[in-house]
Amino acid sequence: MRQAVDLNKAYRLLNHGPTVLVSSAHGGRQNVMAAAWSMPLDFSPPKVCVVIDKHTLTRELVEASGELVLNVPARSLAAATEAVGTHSGRDGDKFAEFGLGHSPASLVGAPLLDGCLAWLECKVIVERHNQDAYDLFIAEVVAAWADPRDFSEGHWHFEAGRERSIHYVAGGTFFETGAEFSVK
Repeated sequence: MRQAVDLNKAYRLLNHGPTVLVSSAHGGRQNVMAAAWSMPLDFSPPKVCVVIDKHTLTRELVEASGELVLNVPARSLAAATEAVGTHSGRDGDKFAEFGLGHSPASLVGAPLLDGCLAWLECKVIVERHNQDAYDLFIAEVVAAWADPRDFSEGHWHFEAGRERSIHYVAGGTFFETGAEFSVK
């Protein structure tokens, strides 16, 4: 279930610091990797940053295509998130190996992963120094989506019984996003 998110609110999909799954595709190949280091960068146009190691297949595909998708996985994808973060796409199809369903994105070639809470379709802004020195990619968000049961009207609303986003803290351990509260 996906609903479009206004691009001026897209930063809110990452503002709480979730681990993301970076999907990529180029030349008939596709891959997915986990990334704990991503963040919103700017509002208009919306931009994000993500660290993608220079030795990964994802990096190769992102550099070749200039595109990626940041998928915000739900807790039910924690084991798959750990698996795609510790296995190389050069050794086989991680989508098939870990049972990850996906569908086409609207504006980029990288797929949208099933079972996620939000999706940000992105086009890379080439900054060779940042990419080469720090493995840091800056990308413009060109389309954003969220499961309306979890994000609507520009806000997350994790209801009781619904899955939440996850946060990797090392050694195969994750936290799940906690209870929301407001000071207003």
